[in-house]
Amino acid sequence: MSVLEIKDLHVSVETEQGTKQILKGVDLVVKTGEIHAIMGPNGSGKSTLAYTIAGHPKYTVDSGSITLDGEDVLAMTVDARARAGLFLAMQYPVEIPGVAVTNFLRTAKTAIDGEAPSIRTWGKDVKASMKNLRMDSSFAERNVNEGFSGGEKKRHEILQLELLKPKFAVLDETDSGLDVDALKIVSEGVNRAKANTDLGLLLITHYTRILRYITPDFVHVFVDGRVAEEGGPELADRLENEGYDRFLTDVAEEENVS
Repeated sequence: MSVLEIKDLHVSVETEQGTKQILKGVDLVVKTGEIHAIMGPNGSGKSTLAYTIAGHPKYTVDSGSITLDGEDVLAMTVDARARAGLFLAMQYPVEIPGVAVTNFLRTAKTAIDGEAPSIRTWGKDVKASMKNLRMDSSFAERNVNEGFSGGEKKRHEILQLELLKPKFAVLDETDSGLDVDALKIVSEGVNRAKANTDLGLLLITHYTRILRYITPDFVHVFVDGRVAEEGGPELADRLENEGYDRFLTDVAEEENVS
């Protein structure tokens, strides 16, 4: 069992108005085999947490720690984090002109494993994963995400997840922009990846609809850069019925008092 642990994490970002603190003391422990849903309103710090774990240079860690099996993640380069077993599925996957999907995937797999996969086995794995994700085989020869629809981009993210087999995956609003059919296909891919590798998941979302297909073990509500409440799947159902108003009211009252 591997453990991803976040302790008292404070993160800031530079804006036109100056330095803005986004995360204000986040504590979180995720073990392989667990699914943690991170929910909350816009601007609460969910994506900041995702990109800080991945090592995006835009975000500055002011204090706190992130460790993977006791190793300091914050001291690792971005590529070292990937080799250590961390994976980020982006909310807005970028296009990479001139780089074919098939070359991108094989290069990434080689970099993470330290050796090139067997061409014969790798080809079968890629074809099987693409078939499961309802991706036409022609996608393998197209440039990464170039001309892809929103749903195709998200399925390509999950294709990477299935093939690269990380220890922990952070899915940053993978459900955004997906219709019902695409949401089911993507969710099935995530569940397959978890079943095959005992994956640990941080699933970031605004809504509960993806949680109908991917059942979380834990739900964490992010508000104003902090974890405001934690619980099991029933907490997501409560949020579906009540929304985030009560949390936002508490934050407003705290700011008025201070």
